[in-house]
Amino acid sequence: MSEPQKVADRQSAPPPGANSVDRFFKISERGSTFAREIRGGFATFFTMAYILVLNPIILGSAKDKFGDQLDAVQLTTATALVAAVMTIIMGVGGNLPLALAAGLGLNAVVAFQIAPLMSWDDAMGLVVLEGLLICVLVVTGLREAVMHAIPQALKQAISVGIGLFIAFIGFVDAGFVTRIPDIAGTTVPVQLGATGALTGWPILVFCLGVLLTIGLLARKVKGAILISIVTMTVIAMIINSIADVKAWGLTTPAWPDKIVDTPDFGLIGHFSLFGAFDVAGVGVITVVLLIFTLILSDFFDTMGTVVGISAEAGLLDEEGKVPNLGRVLLIDGAAAVAGGAASSSSATSYIESAAGVGEGSRTGFSNLITGGMFALALFLTPLLTIVPLQAAAPALVAVGFLMMTQVKNIDWDKYEIAIPAFLTIAVMPFTYSITNGIGAGFLSYVVIKAVLGKAKEIHWLLWATSALFLVYFAIDPIEQILGAK
Repeated sequence: MSEPQKVADRQSAPPPGANSVDRFFKISERGSTFAREIRGGFATFFTMAYILVLNPIILGSAKDKFGDQLDAVQLTTATALVAAVMTIIMGVGGNLPLALAAGLGLNAVVAFQIAPLMSWDDAMGLVVLEGLLICVLVVTGLREAVMHAIPQALKQAISVGIGLFIAFIGFVDAGFVTRIPDIAGTTVPVQLGATGALTGWPILVFCLGVLLTIGLLARKVKGAILISIVTMTVIAMIINSIADVKAWGLTTPAWPDKIVDTPDFGLIGHFSLFGAFDVAGVGVITVVLLIFTLILSDFFDTMGTVVGISAEAGLLDEEGKVPNLGRVLLIDGAAAVAGGAASSSSATSYIESAAGVGEGSRTGFSNLITGGMFALALFLTPLLTIVPLQAAAPALVAVGFLMMTQVKNIDWDKYEIAIPAFLTIAVMPFTYSITNGIGAGFLSYVVIKAVLGKAKEIHWLLWATSALFLVYFAIDPIEQILGAK
């Protein structure tokens, strides 16, 4: 979307006959319609519904210190429940088209870094502590102040970097790009397809989905992304029924044996708030560093996501500020608490919400649709998880393009901002982490400003945040120095 159009969207006034729902969510005021919000809500759900499959796989495949594993069915229920409740709360309280669910990356930290050191209850207790501490940072105004201290060009770079990141996620999830196995003499880290070439029906579905999506976008067809997801899912189901394909990945596009299933809430409430501090063999320093890692990852992943989604939706004001930011950040912190309390790992804002924005979502009303679908997933999981990644991933590629267009607003002739912007954009997809990209941008911005003798222009919060990122990147030697390892 062009910048003039975004400004126009922000300045649109609600028509005199707008109903109370329209006025509450500012649907007309933000240049949207109920149809766009509904389409966007469905698009967001279908692009992130994979978490209902992936989160149970990640958490369920790990063992805690005592060899215990979490039940996959209970994890699916907990994941859907937290996503439904927190997404709806974000829509009503934050009025942003920003869905929430168990955070990828964060769940891996919990499963493979934290749980092996303690029980699952203790691990989830750390997640709850992390969320509570983030809420404290929000209430004190520190989290919002950090976001306001970021230069506008870096905010734009964050959005562009996220665009490339989610496009890369789309290519990887679909199997279009794969990691090359560690073979002696191999120096290239990734390749085309599984063997250096595109093979198999699933890849064909993805490629056709990309072509269909970009074709519909180019023709400015309403509902382009959602139409593509539904169409390619149907095609994938037909192909699977004829060819009996075995390589779809996490989700097979086949009609399920049963449509309705009973949710199992057995994991809800199973956490120990301070149990990790009493676990034998785990020092207090290690526990503190684990909480610090969770906070830093959650803090800046959310910051990047909120800024990126708001920028793409044209909701940033003239100073680059996000509307209702305090409430949005508080709800996001509460989501981390809810995720830990439900044993589904820390829940956070999802960059896949950009798919809904690409469909026209501009308000929290679309969250009611997305959250409602997650609520239905509690009972209809077999039906709602038939969308293969190959059918949903083209949406991520298309949205990556839409977010990439903001790169034109960065002054590339001004090296003191262009270099940090470049590092922010490049490091996100190259390290598969929003947090790493933001950290690289912050650190380089502070260093370059200082080298140029412009240290006084740097907000003190950027100094403090950059220092934290320095600790974040150097966490291993610091742990060794402190004897935590």
